[in-house]
Amino acid sequence: MAEEIGLDLVEISPDAKPPVCKIMDFGKYKYEIAQKAREARQNQTHIVVKEIRFGLKIEPHDYETKKAHIERFLKGGDKVKVTVQFKGREQTRPEMGYRLLTKLSEEVAGSGFVEFAPKKEGKSMTMVLGPVLKKSQASKKSAPKAAQPAAATLSEKVNESESEAVS
Repeated sequence: MAEEIGLDLVEISPDAKPPVCKIMDFGKYKYEIAQKAREARQNQTHIVVKEIRFGLKIEPHDYETKKAHIERFLKGGDKVKVTVQFKGREQTRPEMGYRLLTKLSEEVAGSGFVEFAPKKEGKSMTMVLGPVLKKSQASKKSAPKAAQPAAATLSEKVNESESEAVS
């Protein structure tokens, strides 16, 4: 039957009793599988960890600027590693660095949460903040509203063309 139509006879499930076969264009089938795999790779989110460094004696304006950068990274869906560098005699006062990181985490609580609590490592203290929104959700929020309906109509057209091809 497959030769009469000009298609291939493909064995779908060889372990079933009786084995399941399907008449289809095997080249087209392989192409569609490759397209689905490519689309799945494009939709993957890559977790990026940004790093911001503070000094213990940071000025208020510099602190606000760096805090704004951290909030922007978190709203974009990226993780942020915040590091406080201790220099010289500052190393004997780790509680000051802890207070700075705690204050920062409280101020950015709307866009991120503490993933790893402040921890002293050598001459620095580190804390990791995670975003409240996932990267895919953050990118959808930042996308222009005009582009979203166009994407919806495109997916509707693809679904219509697929249903016509099946018929």
